[in-house]
Amino acid sequence: MPNSRACVRIFFFLVALLADDPFADARPDPSRVNATVQTGSAMILPLVLNAPNSSRLSTHRNFHRHLHKDSSLKPNARMRLHDDLLTNGYYTTRLWIGTPPQEFALIVDSGSTVTYVPCSGCEQCGNHQDPRFQPELSSTYQQVMCNVDCTCDDLRRVCIYERQYAEQSSSSGVLANDIISFGKESALGPQRAVFGCENAETGDLYSQHADGIIGLGSGPLSIMDQLVEKGVITDSFSLCYGGMDVGGGAMVLGGISPPPDMVFSRSDPVRSPYYNIELKELHVGGAPLQLPPRVFDGKHGTVLDSGTTYAYLPEAAFVAFKDALIKNLHNLKQISGPDPTYHDICFSGAPSDPSQLLKSFPKVEMVFGNGHKLLLKPENYLFRHSKVHGGYCLGIFQNGKDPTTLLGGIIVRNTLVTYDRENEKIGFWKTNCSELWERLHSPAPPSPAPAPSLSKNSTFDGSPSLSPAVQPDNTNLGEFRVGVITFDMSLDVKYTDLVPQVTKLAEYIAQELEVKTYQVKLLNFTSEGNGTLLQWGVFPAGSSNYISNTRAKKIISRLTEHSVRLPDSFGRYQLVKWKIEPPESRSWWQKHFLGLVVGLLAVVLLSSSTFLVWYIWRHKQADGRYEPVNVVSPEQELQQLQH
Repeated sequence: MPNSRACVRIFFFLVALLADDPFADARPDPSRVNATVQTGSAMILPLVLNAPNSSRLSTHRNFHRHLHKDSSLKPNARMRLHDDLLTNGYYTTRLWIGTPPQEFALIVDSGSTVTYVPCSGCEQCGNHQDPRFQPELSSTYQQVMCNVDCTCDDLRRVCIYERQYAEQSSSSGVLANDIISFGKESALGPQRAVFGCENAETGDLYSQHADGIIGLGSGPLSIMDQLVEKGVITDSFSLCYGGMDVGGGAMVLGGISPPPDMVFSRSDPVRSPYYNIELKELHVGGAPLQLPPRVFDGKHGTVLDSGTTYAYLPEAAFVAFKDALIKNLHNLKQISGPDPTYHDICFSGAPSDPSQLLKSFPKVEMVFGNGHKLLLKPENYLFRHSKVHGGYCLGIFQNGKDPTTLLGGIIVRNTLVTYDRENEKIGFWKTNCSELWERLHSPAPPSPAPAPSLSKNSTFDGSPSLSPAVQPDNTNLGEFRVGVITFDMSLDVKYTDLVPQVTKLAEYIAQELEVKTYQVKLLNFTSEGNGTLLQWGVFPAGSSNYISNTRAKKIISRLTEHSVRLPDSFGRYQLVKWKIEPPESRSWWQKHFLGLVVGLLAVVLLSSSTFLVWYIWRHKQADGRYEPVNVVSPEQELQQLQH
């Protein structure tokens, strides 16, 4: 988790004049929530690519079949996405807007309603991951003209939006209408929808890497509400976030069949304009916190927000939780946090493996109003200390003087969360979210089967179509050994400007891929107008002739998730394609042939020179003529005179 709190987007302080702006985040209409909606195809968006773990596959086989029985779910509808939770504190998904489609990385945010991206005419927008949306290049783009249902710009006669957030960031622009695509593998085809075309952004929104936000909240501008209104999906969506140190997961827009042991809490759309649950108690180490009965019901109640990184409790609840946690710790030392700006509560001496953290930290349980319990493992309330090995910090904070309980992404790591808006409930199911996407999109096998693997001579070749993050379907390397990883990178820097910086660029790439600099080699590069296409190779370290599967997966994941960050001087980059090749399969004689030849030549030369010296010595002995040292012979003088 990142150290900076800048990534924390606390949603419920949105500044919106409900009376003046009907498109603002408002309480949903109860009649709409209870309405019968036509069943449509589910849209499923993975948040990252991770290889499945075959040992866990059988434990989820029943749920796998449940998903495939649901007629609203198209398990083969997939699109490659990436997440930035470990670096930026949020999850992103990819959407395409316009005709032809333009691609964007958007923060998944259940606490916002408007989906927005920076537009080409924006005078105050930051330098984000992808180029800005260019309305003039889309043949289907339309501005939303002024009407009774929007805030109107009287000069231009177009609808506008404005959103402000607690950390003093803001977004504003015009409302537009265009075709939104969810990727070639989505069961849901392209749909026309309203979105925000940004012309100004401030604060964290200006500096963030992601392009914008996809709003999943309740409100007329929410992408969920728009799709439900069209009748193309059911009124439900699900999110599943990966665990500590492991990104990934899935997002499903539309209904799924919940697993049998999913636990639910009522979610009251009238109680709050945000997705809420009935949290009644917190148990730490098996014992309930001694708190007033309604401590978790203040203001907006207990709210789930996928766009917030950490969790925030009312003052009384936070103090009780912190004290109970410390009492349950054994053999751990309390230490200072990684950033002196914040007074983090941190501890050292714990195992570095997240799966072993229950040996040092207590389990925590959330108890809902219906008595159902949700287990929180240490990864659900801790984040790693960035400067101390085996150090962890509390990822739950006091929510100032605000009595609202806010649960961000950390609470639902490795938890499938289903927002069943139609039935006014939210479900939770503990699972490995990093593997869930693969289970959603592989045919449900009738019996346990081994994970697929590549043959020794196999080659991966990921060639993107819509997205440069597209990867091959099979990413379980099995016993396949990776010899070299090659990838083509397109940079919007001129060939002549880039050539002197190639060595420095290789160093940055090696640092981002967490390999040695000598392992990254430039194989080829060509000029492409104002840009440059480079082909890089990542080679094994040291004397090894292969890269371990674990390391190879990590390198490929960082490349395809756009996690490689380069200085602004190198401009923007796109991953054009990548592939892996097996190690060179050579015999001992082939591997050492050159060395043998060189050695043989050295022996021959040494033998020849020895024979020559011996021959000259014998010849001089036979002549019987010796010349004293430093005596110049007439022949030598003649030679000098000739010069």
